[in-house]
Amino acid sequence: MPERNLDFGKFGARGIKGHEAVARQLDALAGYIATPITARRGLQARLHYLTRTDHAQAAARAAGLTVTSRTLRAWLNGTRTPSRKNLAAIEQAYRTVRRENVARYLLARLNRGTRVEIHPLNQSQVGHPYQRPVEFRTLNVRHWDRIITAWAADDDQALDDAWVDQIADLGSQWGQYEYVTNIGFAA
Repeated sequence: MPERNLDFGKFGARGIKGHEAVARQLDALAGYIATPITARRGLQARLHYLTRTDHAQAAARAAGLTVTSRTLRAWLNGTRTPSRKNLAAIEQAYRTVRRENVARYLLARLNRGTRVEIHPLNQSQVGHPYQRPVEFRTLNVRHWDRIITAWAADDDQALDDAWVDQIADLGSQWGQYEYVTNIGFAA
């Protein structure tokens, strides 16, 4: 695809891929549990979220949490604690299930038309002759279907492709916004 940066950062520019900034913002909107999983309260909150309904339990199993019901009860009662491997599986299952649950809500809210603020990459370390003029831009995005679907599935490549299709609306210089310092929007 034209305008893609092949050697980003060669002259000292700093930033992250636009789709990663979008994923960060969507994660912030998802409202994950703030208490870390290593704290008892955080573990309990995640386990309650994953076991409160049959649908949540099925989604947790599909997301990779494959322990017995007896083990889950022991973790919930506090008689046993999960290993590091199981803590990682619980966290991953929790994030996956939370993304699936929040995706429909975010899609309904964002598809109404959402103003997205794109903060350009940081060129403070780039020599003056190599700096290019980039500025703060806004974009009104009305079609979030592919972006939300890719984010909920945790598919970076699909999210990148969907985001690039959206920023192509910026005009002929959309490639300047492939890497950014931040992307902001609200639902």
